[in-house]
Amino acid sequence: RSPVSSPQALEDQYSPSRWSPRLDRDTIIDAHFAVTAAGTERARASAHTLLHVPYGDGDGEKLDIYFPTDPSDTFPVLVYIHGGYWQCLSKDDSGFAAPPLVSQGVAVVAVGYDTAPKGKCCSAEAAAACVAQHPPALPFVLCSGHMDAMVLQVRRSLAFLAERYPRSRGIYLCGHSAGAHLAAMVLSTDWTEFQVVPDIKGAVLVSGIYDLEPILHTYVNDALNMSWEVAQRNSPMRHVTPAVSAACEVLVAVAQHDSPEFHRQSQEYSQALRAAGWSVSLLDLAGVDHFDVIEKLSEDSYVLTQVGRRAVPRQ
Repeated sequence: RSPVSSPQALEDQYSPSRWSPRLDRDTIIDAHFAVTAAGTERARASAHTLLHVPYGDGDGEKLDIYFPTDPSDTFPVLVYIHGGYWQCLSKDDSGFAAPPLVSQGVAVVAVGYDTAPKGKCCSAEAAAACVAQHPPALPFVLCSGHMDAMVLQVRRSLAFLAERYPRSRGIYLCGHSAGAHLAAMVLSTDWTEFQVVPDIKGAVLVSGIYDLEPILHTYVNDALNMSWEVAQRNSPMRHVTPAVSAACEVLVAVAQHDSPEFHRQSQEYSQALRAAGWSVSLLDLAGVDHFDVIEKLSEDSYVLTQVGRRAVPRQ
């Protein structure tokens, strides 16, 4: 539970733009959108790609695939799940990290999912009833942008990749902010209902939220419309499973200029994983904020880029 009690303090703690010393809060988000969009445009221009690959029937259920520079019969796959507080950004802004990886023989997949505020059309009660009546691997009508739907879509995207590329040399997850939350939810998946088990060998979770309860009381939930039950059901902290294999290594990273609440969540989630037998490291990245902590993945010399390269074996 968050130690922050006052409503205004919670708003501040879960407003990443308030904590950056680099740019003021009114410009940093627009700057982040511009950087990721421009980086993705450059990546698409330079890499061999397969864009807008459907992994389901929904409008947002599409993938962008950036293939390794040197063709190979099999390759490791890094799956990038974008942030945006479950409300903005898309796979079309998510290819910026591809160039340093595809040049090293790694395929990069940017996952699309339906973001809020479309979720306002679906009441918490209707969503809960829908989830209870349908196995999670089966298609069902749940309003786009609802938290349950976003988690399910990302899980389906991993099942799709496992079926499409059965000879890949493992899948590695990378998520930022809300995307780190979704990647963490993937780690808690019971894959038996999906009829395929993705070979997830690692995860890099960057500046994520792993307990959704505190944001119920902030502006973030205005669009998400989550009930307490939905937040509990979709909080990775509350669904840490015993590690099935030490082969899956998890890196939980947080930016120096993330808020104390983001630091607390990263610390507590990494501790919970470790207690459950997972191989996990916690990395506090100096000199970066909530936004450039992930933007710099386009740079070869960035520490997180180098860590990612080492974590994803090319052979």
